[in-house]
Amino acid sequence: MTSKALKQLTPTSDSLDQKQLETTLEQSATPDESKPKGKDNANNSNKKTTPSRQFKGMSLEQRQNMRREKLIEAGLQAYGTHGFFSVTVKDICREAKLTERYFYESFKRSEELFKAVYLNLLDDIQRKIVEAVMQKSPDLQQMITAGLSALLNSLRDDPRTARILFVDAVLVHELHGDTIHESHARFDQTIFNFLNIVFPDQQENKSQISLIASGLNGYVVHIAMRWVLSNFKQPFEQVLEACSLAYLGIYQQFNLKSKSQG
Repeated sequence: MTSKALKQLTPTSDSLDQKQLETTLEQSATPDESKPKGKDNANNSNKKTTPSRQFKGMSLEQRQNMRREKLIEAGLQAYGTHGFFSVTVKDICREAKLTERYFYESFKRSEELFKAVYLNLLDDIQRKIVEAVMQKSPDLQQMITAGLSALLNSLRDDPRTARILFVDAVLVHELHGDTIHESHARFDQTIFNFLNIVFPDQQENKSQISLIASGLNGYVVHIAMRWVLSNFKQPFEQVLEACSLAYLGIYQQFNLKSKSQG
């Protein structure tokens, strides 16, 4: 598709509501509140709270949260470098410079830590995508390119992220079921919100838009997975164009449909 043809697919500034775009996409990027909590936090959620002792200016809860974040950072480094099945709890604690008792303060087993790392990475990528898209509004082509570039760059620039999301996540059974389903649903919703803004005259076809959003999500994810598993063999621009064409093709189809109905 030539650059001239791509420009013809780009809507004018009047076709996108900037305020609506920011509101709906920012809502999509809100971190998942169902993230696994630390064991102590979960067990004590219904207990009467009492003032905790301060140590180095931090409360007990603040220190627990800090240790949990250290473990998640250590998990990203260890799992992303060596793979989940090659890493032990001792390895994580050594990387985090914490004793094992602090590991079990937040996580019952390694799979729970891996899940927390996985969800953190998804939150980070989703935030980057939404920010990139919002910065390029209202130019559709630039919005699509920016969002997809944010995803692909996150994978290429940090191989740890790529390995955890597209290699180990498939193998760790703890993630199968609700976790992966919910993560896919969140990205489906982000794409759905974007499509509803780009195609305001298709409001009566929301069920179809929802299916298209799921299809686009799967389409891009499988291209990204193939790219990751090939060790990023294909040129970035080639992968980006392949991902973009589906979005632009759908826009062209809806545009033609609107003109024929008009």
